[in-house]
Amino acid sequence: MAVSRELTDFLQKAVAREIQVAIQYMWQHVTAKGFKGKVVGDDFKSIAITEMKHAEDIAERLDFYGVIPTTQPAPIKVGESLTEMLDNDIQAEEEAIALYRKIINTAQQEGDEVTAHMFRQILREEEEHLDTFKKYKED
Repeated sequence: MAVSRELTDFLQKAVAREIQVAIQYMWQHVTAKGFKGKVVGDDFKSIAITEMKHAEDIAERLDFYGVIPTTQPAPIKVGESLTEMLDNDIQAEEEAIALYRKIINTAQQEGDEVTAHMFRQILREEEEHLDTFKKYKED
């Protein structure tokens, strides 16, 4: 199946972003301190694992198109305090949601329902991550 360069470029950005947050959230899991850090840290770890699965799924889709997936993460922002970590994570999830909506629209326009379906599922999970981080931020 042939798809546009625009779509594969979006997918490369998505892989880089998923690698970024998988590392970012796992380091936050390791470095979060205090009682709140322990509670939030458990979610950082769980979400990091989900993000790595997203990276794998997107990489497999790129491979299907005959494109070598990037191994370079987008810039990682761990943060020094729990508040800074959550701010960075909220920003990362909001950026992902915007990108994934573009990917869904582009895939649909190109008749690639498999990619559109895959990103609808990923988008749902990213919205859940955003909600989790925002709730911790409110507390």
